[in-house]
Amino acid sequence: MTTTAPRLGTAVARLLILAAALLGTLLAGAAPASAHAALTGSDPRDGAVVATAPKEVNLTFSEQVAMSADSIRVLDPAGRRADTGEMRDLCSGSVIRYGVGLRAGLPDGTYTVAWQTVSADSHPIAGAFTFSIGAPSATSVALPEQNAGGGLVGGLYGIARYLSYASFAVLVGGGAFVLACWPRGAGVRPVQRTVVRAWLTLTVATLAMLLLRNPYTGSGELSDAFDLAGLKSVLETKTGAALTSRLLLLGAAALFVAVLFGSYARRTDPKERKDLAFGLGLGGTVVAAGIAGTWALAEHASTGIQPGIAMPVDILHLLAVAAWLGGLTVLLVALYRAPSVERSAVERFSKVAFGSVLVLAATGLYQSWRQVGSWSALTDTRYGQLLLVKIGLLAVLLGIAWVSRRWTQRLADPTPTEAGDEAEEARTADDTRAESEAESEEQSEEQSEEGMALVGAASEPGSETAAESHPDPERAAQLARQRAAVATARRKRERDADPERAGLRRSVLTEAAVAVVLLAVTTVLTSTEPGRTEEEAGRTGSAAGSAAVPDRPVDIRLPFDTGGVDGKGVVRLSLDPGRTGANALHLFVERPNGKPLDVPEVKVALTLKAKDVGPLPVAPDRIQTGHWSASGVQIPMPGEWTIQVTVRTSDIDQTTIDKNVKIG
Repeated sequence: MTTTAPRLGTAVARLLILAAALLGTLLAGAAPASAHAALTGSDPRDGAVVATAPKEVNLTFSEQVAMSADSIRVLDPAGRRADTGEMRDLCSGSVIRYGVGLRAGLPDGTYTVAWQTVSADSHPIAGAFTFSIGAPSATSVALPEQNAGGGLVGGLYGIARYLSYASFAVLVGGGAFVLACWPRGAGVRPVQRTVVRAWLTLTVATLAMLLLRNPYTGSGELSDAFDLAGLKSVLETKTGAALTSRLLLLGAAALFVAVLFGSYARRTDPKERKDLAFGLGLGGTVVAAGIAGTWALAEHASTGIQPGIAMPVDILHLLAVAAWLGGLTVLLVALYRAPSVERSAVERFSKVAFGSVLVLAATGLYQSWRQVGSWSALTDTRYGQLLLVKIGLLAVLLGIAWVSRRWTQRLADPTPTEAGDEAEEARTADDTRAESEAESEEQSEEQSEEGMALVGAASEPGSETAAESHPDPERAAQLARQRAAVATARRKRERDADPERAGLRRSVLTEAAVAVVLLAVTTVLTSTEPGRTEEEAGRTGSAAGSAAVPDRPVDIRLPFDTGGVDGKGVVRLSLDPGRTGANALHLFVERPNGKPLDVPEVKVALTLKAKDVGPLPVAPDRIQTGHWSASGVQIPMPGEWTIQVTVRTSDIDQTTIDKNVKIG
């Protein structure tokens, strides 16, 4: 007997179209993926004008990043490399800082710093800024507009990520559904095909991510996917190791699937079947946890606070999602392709789904606290907003699941005879439906009375003989196809005559549609910068001119107005390295338009009010127009210091401005 691919009918087709539209809308509106790490500081800072060329450029990040020899590039106004290419690891304690040395004798002008690296949670990040030596100048440097991880390669990588999550859920959830809820489903061909296709999709998606990883984190060119040197470098990274491990574990998963739908499906002895089910359950759980661990080891859970707790929690979260949504998918297939699924199987799945929801609630609560961190981040950051959308979809899903449970309670188990008849009908429909649908368009609208009579006879016992006895073989084949279509329609009418079962199919179909969108939101969420990190980076950015952390320069900006002629402007003050001990002070006085302003006198004083220290006077030396400097400025102890700057623009016009900064 020839087997054909399952066709789930127009209802499932509508589900797929709706899911694709919702997924496309979601991804089209999504901002480019940002990552866990963020640039929190630089020296020189963005837009700074320094009197002399610095010896190096360094960048500070919020989390650990993977730097290569070409991760930081400094380009002169003509676009030529101004750095030595020597990467320097300046990390100290919790401060993540990297630098690159500059060539000697750099001329004045505006320099561009372009950087690109990979966050510890596997996502690429990049950026650029400028600083000037002496005075700003024109620059011919044109930076790429495409964000890191964007473009065609980024889109393909994102699709592969979504497919890998979805197929993992169906593979694990489908296997769990058969073993725990519906053992008879191991012999149902549509269920077998669904799980096997999930395994194939996960394998292909993992291979695609492995090949695309090099251009995704680097050049962005699709042709680099086949660069063997780039592939080798990917395999040496944490993400490459995780993807390779996933492929190896998928080999073990293939053995699990083969035994489940082979030996287990054919066993008839209850004891042997029970023993084999125990072995499959134990081995399958280990393999499923291992595959889930490849995500936990390479993404958000492996970075940030409490990674030792976050990774096991993330594995439990993924397994719970798979048991619920993957089992739901296989249940949907069973309801449409094997309508004799027993009420007891649906009730067992309902209990599994309820347990999965409890696990999801507990693990999701912890993950939300860890990644969001505050109530404000829940509404003010993209991660928090996506999380609220996910929670809303989850609530909708639970409501639909409650409706499905009500239909299940009203569902009556078919009698053994009915179940056998329906199973046989499902197998017959599986073999004939594809052929009858493919040929239905060829049927003539104008049929002869003889043909109509034969079609009517074809639906009655003995019709096969009537069709075969027709003198025209082609006409006989056409009538046979029509006979199959009539039989299929009759079975569909009989199946739809059960309102409880039809209601359950509709509610499960709706539940699956919402689950598809929920999974899409989850996929976008895993590639979005956590709210906790985004808020910390925002605080650092907003306080770039007024606060400091250990080993980070203090940069402040102070507008002033002395009230006299040419008395308005801005003071930019830098205290490097911004910690206790000796510091270098640079002070720039500028007009409102940013041009240097020459003033007769500038004075600085430092006061630590909490300890009654100061004011400590600092008398900077004039270096050039608008630029004063002092070396060896002593900060005796850490704390919140008040920096006072007195600016005199004429013999009688002067003002004092101050700002509080944290030092040490």
